Amino acid sequence: MRDLVEIGMGRTARRTYELDDIDIVPSRRTRSSKEVSTSWQLDAYRFDIPVLAHPTDALVSPSFAIELGKRGGLGVINGEGLWGRHADVDAKIAELIRVAESDTDADAPIAKLQELHAAPIQPDLLAAAVSQVRDAGVTTAVRVSPQNARALTPALVKAGIDLLVIHGTIISAEHVAHGDSEPLNLKTFISELDVPVVAGGVSDHRTALHLMRTGAAGVIVGYGSTEGATTTGEVLGIGLHMATAIADAAAARRDYLDETGGRYVHVIADGDIRTSGDLAKAIACGADAAVLGAPLAVAAEAPGHGWYWPSAAAHPSVPRGALLPVSFGEERPSLDRVLTGPSDDPYGSLNLVGGLRRSMAKSGYSDLKEFQKVGLTVRA
Repeated sequence: MRDLVEIGMGRTARRTYELDDIDIVPSRRTRSSKEVSTSWQLDAYRFDIPVLAHPTDALVSPSFAIELGKRGGLGVINGEGLWGRHADVDAKIAELIRVAESDTDADAPIAKLQELHAAPIQPDLLAAAVSQVRDAGVTTAVRVSPQNARALTPALVKAGIDLLVIHGTIISAEHVAHGDSEPLNLKTFISELDVPVVAGGVSDHRTALHLMRTGAAGVIVGYGSTEGATTTGEVLGIGLHMATAIADAAAARRDYLDETGGRYVHVIADGDIRTSGDLAKAIACGADAAVLGAPLAVAAEAPGHGWYWPSAAAHPSVPRGALLPVSFGEERPSLDRVLTGPSDDPYGSLNLVGGLRRSMAKSGYSDLKEFQKVGLTVRA
């Protein structure tokens, strides 16, 4: 039964919970973390760790996607980002960081980011980025927005992507376009593609179930909010608490599984996951994997050089993000240390997958699907 509270006369709101509001409760025998598997499979593609990288140029370059792919994760290139607009992306990012480091105007970095994204998308550059990842032998994924999915997808499929990610602040089963443009009906769109699609974000049971019915292989839950990095709440007044949102989407997955007689759609959490403990809680609430942004951007391999911004920060009229320094200092940790340690940080920002494995082991579970059944408590 939903927990509704009255916020005023005749107006009620649902009480929801953040990941910080809950705790995992071990209730079974413990096991060695070496006996734990963090692997999962999305359509025909198997991954050793339940980690996707947020599709921002601050994090996912073709080389970063390759490095994350070799370690069992999935790097998602932003198909509407700088890699498809400029031939010298590294130089453009360096120019952007110089503005962020030196300009006293707090709005100048966003203005610069918008300027860089004003350049037209060049399909040949985007295809070259896809080919670089594909030729390295790792799973290739590219993100597009609902507004541009119809225009960009044919070229991406021709370039050889393995997975298409249709990603925005809020995604529905049908995107109504401006003017005389035909609405994007995801069910029709997905059925005509030869590659699996992951779509999101969503925040509730109903929207998650609608997206699952489109034929999506995975549904992203959340808006990619990372503390201090996005301003969706301030700009749009829209927000969600991830623990409740993930649990709602997991319930939609169960309903859809029953409805279809066995089709399993993966739930991918995207928001407020900063530490290994947050990652463990997201899986415990029902997620199959998680999208990470700033936690991975500290890695030495990330193209942002210790700076992070979400993909929505470059919106030409309603930017929803900021450029923030996220590095540990002049010497940034390697991606290996960020994912699997060793760590000298006692707060869970390094060895993210190692922390997840230990949480699973302490609770007695051997794989991710089992761990989704672990007991949870709510903090008073």
